[in-house]
Amino acid sequence: MRTWQPLGEAALRKLVLAAEAAPSIHNSQPWRFRYHPDTGALTVHSVEERVLPHLDPLGHALHLSIGAALFNLCVAARHLGHEPVVRLLPDPASPHLLASVHMTGHSEAGARAGPDLYAVIPERHTSRVPFDDEPVPGEVLAELVEAAREEDATLHFPEPQEKQRLLALTSEADRRTTMDPDRTEESRRWVHAPDRSGAGMPQEVLGARDTGAHLPMRDFTGLAPGTLPPRRAFERNPTIGLLATRNDHPEDWLRAGMALEHVLLLATAHGLRASLMHQAMEWPDLRWALRDPERGILNAHMLIRMGRADTHPGTPRRPLREVLETGALQERSP
Repeated sequence: MRTWQPLGEAALRKLVLAAEAAPSIHNSQPWRFRYHPDTGALTVHSVEERVLPHLDPLGHALHLSIGAALFNLCVAARHLGHEPVVRLLPDPASPHLLASVHMTGHSEAGARAGPDLYAVIPERHTSRVPFDDEPVPGEVLAELVEAAREEDATLHFPEPQEKQRLLALTSEADRRTTMDPDRTEESRRWVHAPDRSGAGMPQEVLGARDTGAHLPMRDFTGLAPGTLPPRRAFERNPTIGLLATRNDHPEDWLRAGMALEHVLLLATAHGLRASLMHQAMEWPDLRWALRDPERGILNAHMLIRMGRADTHPGTPRRPLREVLETGALQERSP
């Protein structure tokens, strides 16, 4: 029988601060954490008012976002000496309860080879700037593929012809979204100067448009007058990875989010930056077209562009008091 370890306030703060450093669609940060001192459970919930109903009507991106936060939480738990025991979708009667985590006192961190992922959590930021033309070393790509596999997902780096097909589908998604007034208005609402909410995207993080028009960087402003980002020359041969899973249920979406963050943190540890291309996932027929059954790519979740670049500003985060609910906390803390 396992003995769950209670969490003190300091440990709880570290866990949640690490979790909320994860990426989320439009920096919506659609999560809330709740600690239950009576059971030792830390539960992760979705937040209704942070859903994007036009861009993400099924909650696919929401689950990816919360899965990424959950992975960070587990990394922080191991850093603190715990081994997290995770249950996804633990209560079918509570659709907003997406995961529960208990902590044991026996971390496997010492047995895990590779970079210290906890140390790079603050360094990981989505970067929408041009990367240099230096290819990512094959041994690093192999490590990233293995990181996704550890979370029950696959990461595929396509050959040039297939890569162009995937980017063309992403461009078509951008075109459709720009022509959809509900979707463009929804995106614009999340672009604003930093405010007390800590969510959304300041103008300076939106990045640039590709002068060659071969890399479809998302336009969050919907071509609104006076808001168009500048044009810059992007890399001619981008490194693009396609993240996928065999099945396509909400639990698989959460696992894909965990795989995504594992890949992003490992890439950061290797000095890489990444930008995320979710546009084609937001149109069911285009997402279906991303499939490649011969390579086991059945359900696509994200295109990940990687490379080396200068530091890019990060997005703000919501205050801890707004994302963490606690009962009477235990006094001791690791």
